[in-house]
Amino acid sequence: MSNHKFNRILLAVDDTECTLKAIEYAQDLVREFQSSIALVTVVPPTSPAAYGADPLLGQQPIIVPEVSQIQQESAQRFLESLGGNFEGAQEVFLFNKIGNVRDEILTTASEWTADLIIMGSNGKTGFEHFISGSVSESVIRKASCPVLVIPGKCD
Repeated sequence: MSNHKFNRILLAVDDTECTLKAIEYAQDLVREFQSSIALVTVVPPTSPAAYGADPLLGQQPIIVPEVSQIQQESAQRFLESLGGNFEGAQEVFLFNKIGNVRDEILTTASEWTADLIIMGSNGKTGFEHFISGSVSESVIRKASCPVLVIPGKCD
């Protein structure tokens, strides 16, 4: 069996506890393989606000651009704060995306030619999993490289 080296590791991050565990794994792998690391976070598109909009009067819901801008700026600060945690990495890349979480992770992995995707899993099961689905599960099914999923409920 050949010895695979992960030169380009994509770490999907958000502001959950699952991410903290995934970061630890990514740090170890980056140190061991002296890899480049890319951090990607995805902000879902801002939903239109229905405040004051009356569809019977032909008024459309509005999107407040400031909300989207604030979310993007916050996500960028989050990425920049995490980027400094990868000493020993060949390079650190930051990707701040807007869109569907699964699609943006897969697109970034493909465009950046990742050798490995690392992400956390929140461990939802049963009805909660049925309703919301699992981003990690759908990334595993569609990814063209290995995916390391770190369970959120491990000690």
